[in-house]
Amino acid sequence: MGYKIVVDSCCELPENYKKDSRFQIVPLGLEVGEYVIEDDESFDQKTFLKKVADYPLCPKSSCPSPERYKEAYHDEAEEIYVVTLSSHLSGSYNSAELGRKLYVETYGDKKIHVVDSESASCGETQLAEKIIACKETGLTFEETVKEVETFKREMRTYFVLDNLETLRKNGRLSGVKALVASTLNIKPVMVGNRGVIEQKGQAIGVNKALARMADCIVEDVKNPEERMLMITHCNCPERAQYMRSLMEKRASYRDVLIMDTAGVSSMYANDGGVIVTL
Repeated sequence: MGYKIVVDSCCELPENYKKDSRFQIVPLGLEVGEYVIEDDESFDQKTFLKKVADYPLCPKSSCPSPERYKEAYHDEAEEIYVVTLSSHLSGSYNSAELGRKLYVETYGDKKIHVVDSESASCGETQLAEKIIACKETGLTFEETVKEVETFKREMRTYFVLDNLETLRKNGRLSGVKALVASTLNIKPVMVGNRGVIEQKGQAIGVNKALARMADCIVEDVKNPEERMLMITHCNCPERAQYMRSLMEKRASYRDVLIMDTAGVSSMYANDGGVIVTL
């Protein structure tokens, strides 16, 4: 009966969706030296960020097991939609796909579609929101899959981070030819292009970098009034509000949603990072 949306824990959800029975979050694991936790409702951002700051090496994440995904699909819902962290950043997508195959082998055929977000954080949230919009307009499973995959190709994810070390040490900046010296306080504006991180621009200081990011988004995104502006921040609500004001001075949007990062997004964005999707 009905449908269910399964997301991994890199997907930030607003509070009303966290309490919505149509949603289930499958947590990734987080590791900072000997500090090993699951990215679930017990995640303490302040403690985690301090441990990351004090740790000389790179924090790591581990994707959910295929078995965990398989059991998330074992539900009365007739349709299961799954949204995962980009396969360029994590094994979560592959695990979710294997979980789908295991489900079919164990329980029989079912309508399950796994979306590789080719994004992270609020990029996953955008896709979950799109699924709900499709179902509320009465689209079938096949029509919803087509709409969501089309929307994914049009969606853009941008970010400005105070600290790119986690991405760099984890080898996630292969699409960036050169990074400017952090000692000069030059902050790059980054964009996810089909899951690969590229540098879009740069500016001196975070606020100027946010303004540059806003300019890039307005240049790239068509029909913003039809889209929901989503901003995710890592422990910096003032920057998120500043980003909102920059964006609203440049264009109008269907709605605006601001969220704080959970565990995996906090690990990659680091303290002070801002992520925007449209």
